[in-house]
Parts: sequence; C-alpha cells; structure tokens
Amino acid sequence: MEYLHWDQITITDFSDKAVADLYDRGYVFTRLGRGIMQQTRSVRIDLSEWKPTSENRRIMKKVEGITLTTTKLPLALAPVGSPASYHWSLGKLAKDFYEKKFGPGIFSAQKVKEMLTDAKTSNFNALLSYKVTDKNAGYAICYQSSGAATSKSSLLHYSYPFYDLTAVDDGSMTKDIGLGMMLLAIASAKDLDLEYIYLGSLQRPTDTYKLQFKGLEWFDGTAWRTDIDKAKEVIGGK
Repeated sequence: MEYLHWDQITITDFSDKAVADLYDRGYVFTRLGRGIMQQTRSVRIDLSEWKPTSENRRIMKKVEGITLTTTKLPLALAPVGSPASYHWSLGKLAKDFYEKKFGPGIFSAQKVKEMLTDAKTSNFNALLSYKVTDKNAGYAICYQSSGAATSKSSLLHYSYPFYDLTAVDDGSMTKDIGLGMMLLAIASAKDLDLEYIYLGSLQRPTDTYKLQFKGLEWFDGTAWRTDIDKAKEVIGGK
C-alpha cells in the first residue's frame, strides 16, 4: 500500500515547535525510521472549531461504554503484564487487522513491536488504548507534542489504529468502532486543549469519512483549505 507523498525529509530537531511547524507545512511522521517525515495531503481539525455533529453524536453513543487511556511510549519489554509493558498480542492484533483490511505484508508484528518499544527508531510516543470494561477494544499508535497543551505547538497525530475485527464480525463489538475510536481521540484532544489533531491523509475515495468533522482542514500541497466538496473531488469521493 503506497502512501501518497510529495516530499520526504529526515529531521534531527524533535522539539515541539520544530515538529509542529513541519506538520503545519503538510509533513507527518512515518514508520519508515526515526526522523523521517513525508509531505502529504494531510487532514487536521482545528480543535477550537470542533464540536460533534448529530452524526458524530450517533457514533459516539455506540461507543459510550469504551474508555480511552494514553500510555507514553516506548513500552518496556519487561516485566510483561505491567500497564506499560509490551505483549506479543499487540503486534499480532495489528498485523491481523492490517492484513485483513489491506492485504498481506502491510504491517508486520515485528514492525509494530519496534514502533512501540524502540525510541531510537520510532517517531511515535503515545499509545491510545480503548477498553470495554476490562477487555481491550483497540489501539492507535500516535505522536503527541510533549510540551504545554495550551501552546501553539500542541498537537496529536492520530495514526495506525487497529482493533479486533473478529469481535466486529461476531457482533460483540460495533461495526462503527473504527470511527468511534477516532471520535474519542478527537474529543480527548479537545479536552486537553490541544490546538490540532491530525488524522492522516486524503488518498482514495474511502477516505471521505475523514471529511465529516467541524473545523476540518486539508493540505493541497501549498496551503490549508476548508473546501470539503473540492477535497471529495480531488480524491474521487463524489
């Protein structure tokens, strides 16, 4: 699965401001290696403008029993079982999810382990964990600025979500869990007073679900735009 990008750079300055400035120019962190960013048709929400629409509220009602917690990365390799330790089932869940959604070889369990446990090779510093009572519902491997939430450099890049598709197939988890997880992350970022949440890129017609949020902006290669109809036209979504 090729990722749309117009430029690729490798950074050495990981300060909140330096990273936020690059995100503001359409660059996002990737899983290709430490410091590697690509400029893409990025999508973000200005959280000062966001509030849930009636459709958003409908989806959020379906996941109202799900709790979201954030764990700082990297996870420890031991002791297994502690809240901030890595377990092989995380890698398997992600691999199985991406394989079923997009085909074999997209996201290996070993790559997931590396992203979650090795700060020397990974750009991502936050694991969003979603639970229903004591059962894990899903995860997202993210980047979140580390400084003051109210600063102009504050952002969350919501990325690499995965969840148990067998639970969706057997009806024990809502089929709207994917969008529900994203909405819970948006609401959490708003509660934290972050400036922006980034939602990946617009590449294909199936990405139109990212265009349903108030405060949404998309990067056209030069500037940020708010014209949703144009975005749909660009990706063939109408």
